[in-house]
This record gives sequence, C-alpha cells and structure tokens, in this order.
Amino acid sequence: MKADGPKVGFVSLGCPKATVDSEQIITQLRAEGYQIVPDYDAADMVIVNTCGFIDSAVEESLETIDEALHQNGRVIVTGCLGSRAEVVNSRFPQLLAVTGPQARDEVMQAVHRHLPAPHDPFVDLVPEQGVRLTPRHYAYLKISEGCNHRCSFCIIPSLRGDLVSRPIDEVMDEAQTLVDAGIREILVISQDTSAYGVDLAYQTRFWQGQPLQSRFYDLARAGSVRHLDPTALRLPLPPRRRRDSIDGRRRDTALSRYSVSACKQAHPQGDEAARQSRSRARAHRQVA
Repeated sequence: MKADGPKVGFVSLGCPKATVDSEQIITQLRAEGYQIVPDYDAADMVIVNTCGFIDSAVEESLETIDEALHQNGRVIVTGCLGSRAEVVNSRFPQLLAVTGPQARDEVMQAVHRHLPAPHDPFVDLVPEQGVRLTPRHYAYLKISEGCNHRCSFCIIPSLRGDLVSRPIDEVMDEAQTLVDAGIREILVISQDTSAYGVDLAYQTRFWQGQPLQSRFYDLARAGSVRHLDPTALRLPLPPRRRRDSIDGRRRDTALSRYSVSACKQAHPQGDEAARQSRSRARAHRQVA
C-alpha cells in the first residue's frame, strides 16, 4: 500500500454482525488504496459504525460521533443508528454522510465523494479473506441479515429488516477461504440463525459438487467446516424451534464435537421475568 495514500480512521461499535459490516468496509477501503489509521489526528476522515439497539448503545454511538467531530471534523456515520438518519442529522448536521447497516456501497460512495483516492492493484494488496478485526485464530461468518419475528422487546427488524439469507454455496465459499487462511474457529452469526434459509425456501445449491440445501443443518454438515478445530456455532433459537436443526444435530455423530451456544437476546430483566413466569405456572398447576 502506498505510504502517501489517504488515511481513514474507523470506529466499530455494536454486535458481531456490525463487526462483519465494518470488516467489509475496511476491506474495500484497503483494496482501493486507503490507509486505516488508529487515531483521529492522523486521519483525513473518520467512519463510525454505530449501534442503536438499546439506549446505552445509542448514547455510546452519539458520544463517539461527537468525539470524532471534535477531534477530526470529517465524519461518515453508518450502522444501525444511521437507519434513524433524522435523529443523527438533527444533532450533527455537519456530518459528511449517514447510512444504515449493511451499506458498504453507500459508505464507499460517500468516501469517494469526500476523499477520492486512486487504486493501484499492484501495490494496494489485500488478503483474499479480507481485513478482519478479530484475532487471527477466529473469524465471524454472517449467514443472514434481519429477522421475521416481531418480539415486543426487540427493534432489530426495524433496524435491519426482514430475514435475508445468503445462498449456502456463497457461505461455504467464504468459510473455505477462511479455513485456507488459517482460521481455526468460525463463529456463525446472524440475527435468527435457526431460521436460516426460510426465506429461500431451503433452496438447493451445489458446492464442490455436492448438493446442499440452504438450511442450518446442511451448513453444519458441509465438508470444509469439519476441518476447523473447534468450530463454535452461535445458535440463537426463537420460541418456535426448528426440529430439523436440533434433531439432525443429535443424529449426526460427526457434529457432536461442535460447540453450540444458545444466545439469548432480551431485555436486562429477561431472566428474572422468565423465572417468575415459571413460578406462577407451577403455582397454578398445584392449585389445579
């Protein structure tokens, strides 16, 4: 990469899905000859990938934007809080651009408009697996965006939209690239992992000559994932559990070494509310 290329500072906030969005933007920046610098003063521009899920995350995002503007002055905002552009723009009208989540192309258009840079493919080399913000031994693999559930405590569908699954061959190609790059642990992430493929009607695709349905069970069984040691599959199960994902994993001994962590997404009092609900149910049964 050219030492005199334009310099961009980058702040990534929020969940692993936002981290993947940041990785994709940084990869594109590096591919086009931009340098990524660790402080505001050295940057020609700053990009802030925000979170807007809960009040504390919103406040952190707003404070970070304010800090970047005071210390640099040229700021692009993206991410979940950016989906509420009117809120962000009303507080910070001097921003160069505001975009929502999964908006790499829109962010790059704003960068090109305010900080253009020539691209030299013989100098500005980027690893095939892209730029990762995680330690070298693990990486996130996002298999879908959005969620079809409308839980009363969750605003994710209004921020990231309905479920949109990636075709399974595309997911496996990325997984293979990560394995070839030396990644030892892949964290499979999405908003509703167990619903993966529902919107595609579990479409069958071919990867390395084998037919695979676009569903979580086939994804876990696919050949290249088995080369990882270990693979952690983050599996948030909604109330309507998918039996093919659970029973299939029990049947297949080849999947027994996978670590499946059930990740919950609820309000801070969710565990206590659940315990109280179970206690009331037991008391009702005893009275009956």
